[in-house]
Amino acid sequence: MKRIKTLALLLSLLMIVFAAQAQDAVVISDGNFVRGTIQGTDFSTVILKNEDETLSQFKAKDIKEFLWNGETYISKPIVVKKRMEHRFFQVIERGTVNLYSIGGSAAVDAPQPKRARIRPSVGIGGGTGGFGGIGGGVGISLGGGRNREDNQPRQAGPTAYFLERFGTGPMVEIPVNSGNSDNKNQLIKNALLQKLTNDEDLTERIKATETFDAKLIKAFVAAYNEMHK
Repeated sequence: MKRIKTLALLLSLLMIVFAAQAQDAVVISDGNFVRGTIQGTDFSTVILKNEDETLSQFKAKDIKEFLWNGETYISKPIVVKKRMEHRFFQVIERGTVNLYSIGGSAAVDAPQPKRARIRPSVGIGGGTGGFGGIGGGVGISLGGGRNREDNQPRQAGPTAYFLERFGTGPMVEIPVNSGNSDNKNQLIKNALLQKLTNDEDLTERIKATETFDAKLIKAFVAAYNEMHK
């Protein structure tokens, strides 16, 4: 009996170790993904170190999403300098209203990554479904972060949040890292009131708020989604 318990404990520890080593994944399409360790992203491409230590680079337009340290980054179309392109948006809140972030620095240097063969597999669940919001006329500034002297990715805060609610038009950009001004706070208030509708109590609280930050924006969206499941 002791041997069985000891073996079970060792197997559990090994499973934890293996899970920690391969906790990241790139999802090409539903049921088709590759595991490894994300090295970094510039929000238009993502670099993955495969289990055989080779590097693969994936463009946002070619994959559905990737999972990095427990966070989901979804590929979505957006207008950048009057051109339709795809970018990775980090999922902050998901529900009736989706809240995404983009920007900051989360990349490492990878000059010529090798393309590893992607093997279809089944096992990652919780697909994101068909997100189709397009940020009409939205301009974004992407962080660089590629000139690095070490191998650890450093992440800076997002430069913008985006609100999405199906049936209410395109995603709306919310500035979160451009100082504290009356104009910025009014832009945020207008965006929240546009997407978080049919909730009188929340509407009054948003109208009464004078200054907004990233934490408060997330709290408003989370509270709305909780009440409108």
